[in-house]
Amino acid sequence: MKVETYRVTGWEDVERGLIVAENDEWLLVKHIPVDYIIDGYKLYRKAFISARESGNGEEKVARVLKLKGVEATAPKGFKLKSIKKILAWSEKTYGIFEFQQKIEDELYYGVNATIEKNKLVMDIISPDGKIDDAYEYEFSLKKIRVISFDSDYFHAIRLLMEDEME
Repeated sequence: MKVETYRVTGWEDVERGLIVAENDEWLLVKHIPVDYIIDGYKLYRKAFISARESGNGEEKVARVLKLKGVEATAPKGFKLKSIKKILAWSEKTYGIFEFQQKIEDELYYGVNATIEKNKLVMDIISPDGKIDDAYEYEFSLKKIRVISFDSDYFHAIRLLMEDEME
């Protein structure tokens, strides 16, 4: 069990997570927003990680997580694949997907993802759960730094969206 702190290029705050899996492009962690609390998963694009650290502070967090019985496991059915397959898995599993680009406090929630010429085309979900399907939003795949899922806020947006659809 290994906990690391990450510095994402262009972001002021550091990120912390329990390592679950990684490949050449992505690092999957159980996100630790503060102290010893796990809140969902984050997939960091390694090209945007400028530093990875694991010292005494991270070892203490790992020890507490182990004592709490937290395991470094991926969600059922998740595989580190292409960005297209990861977003499709999130939408199929949870009904939505979430990602971040350059600005660390801007979260994008979406549905109906398609990939066209290295662009993610989608309908945006607003913070009140409404789907803006009047306009298809486009985002450059190469600018996506983090994909997140299964956090408390993620589920709140999903629930609001589902309530709006009723």
